[in-house]
Amino acid sequence: MVLEMKVPSPGESITEVEIAEWLVEDGDYVEKDQAIAEVDSDKATLELPAEASGTITLKAEEGDAVAVGEVVCLIDTSAEKPAGGEEAAPKAEKAESKPAEAAKESVPSATKETYATGTTSPAAKKVLAEKGIDANDVKGTGKDGRIIKDDAVKATPSMGTPGAGSRGSERKKLSMLRRKVAERLVSAKNETAMLTTFNEVNMSPIFALRSQYKEEFKAKHGVSLGFMSFFTKAVVRALQLYPDVNSMIDGDYKVTYDFCDISVAVSGPKGLMVPVVRNAENLSFRGIEAEIKNLAIKARDGKITVDEMTGGTFTISNGGVFGSMLSTPIINPPQSGILGMHNIIERPIAVDGKVEIHPMMYVALSYDHRIIDGKESVGFLVAIKEALESPEELLMDNNVKKALEL
Repeated sequence: MVLEMKVPSPGESITEVEIAEWLVEDGDYVEKDQAIAEVDSDKATLELPAEASGTITLKAEEGDAVAVGEVVCLIDTSAEKPAGGEEAAPKAEKAESKPAEAAKESVPSATKETYATGTTSPAAKKVLAEKGIDANDVKGTGKDGRIIKDDAVKATPSMGTPGAGSRGSERKKLSMLRRKVAERLVSAKNETAMLTTFNEVNMSPIFALRSQYKEEFKAKHGVSLGFMSFFTKAVVRALQLYPDVNSMIDGDYKVTYDFCDISVAVSGPKGLMVPVVRNAENLSFRGIEAEIKNLAIKARDGKITVDEMTGGTFTISNGGVFGSMLSTPIINPPQSGILGMHNIIERPIAVDGKVEIHPMMYVALSYDHRIIDGKESVGFLVAIKEALESPEELLMDNNVKKALEL
């Protein structure tokens, strides 16, 4: 029996997907539920599992856009499993084995180099030729001053002498997810009255709390006490104080939410993803850390679902993990605001008339000025600053142990 595998619907409003990569090859034997392909929608990258065991025949190429419900492969369920019980290995693993074998055959062994004639080994000659470097300009470290491959690899063209380095280029189609991200970012710049306001936060109180309780917190809950739980708690408090920031424009109407679904920008293998922490206002520090860790792992492993990427009333983006000192984050439409976190640097600041060194972070709020006025935007960011600089009082109700469930 030949089974037709059709593209399942990844979620509402999605009518087509793109074959990002086949994980098997035409004619392979696959097991039921084995991941056979990665498909991109405009919201996430998903794995396509085999619906039955058998020999697979591919009906679409990598990069093809296929409609939901369209046949992408056939599985011959009457085919017998190959002797030895070895099913199809992932294509990536097969690809890795070939270069390894080729390298094994092509790399000269130490014994062969020993018998090479002249003052430069054949392997070194090849490397120097590719680099466009004269052997006379290279000092050999081999026996009797012989130039070996390692000398050639480390050699650089002399100053002022143009080398014959690579000047190639590659043209590669953007994934559907990357194209959609690009479209949304341009739309946000063109269709919103986006403005950014800045402030700085003294992170000393949070550093002190984490230093005192992080080991106990991790031992009890199995997750680290990071910065994101403090920032998420601070954002929830500020959204409740300034509900306009937790609103969206829908035509001629303003939609304001009484819940806080916080989108958290994370970097995945396919690019930036923004999974959502639902009803963050009801979560404890432990709950926020556990949920963010779960979503980050799913994004990294390509297991994130469309539902986990959909919605969100406000976004937090942490460019500080990559070393960013200051930025103007772009709104994640149709949301009206996004908070940018940055790296923490020890800087001298004035405290009670004295200069002290403290860990400081710049924070940025980009917002849609059509719906959020300057007073609300500045007040919102000040509320973030106040909460982070007085976390015990404003985020923990003066009971740290209870707040951290210790």
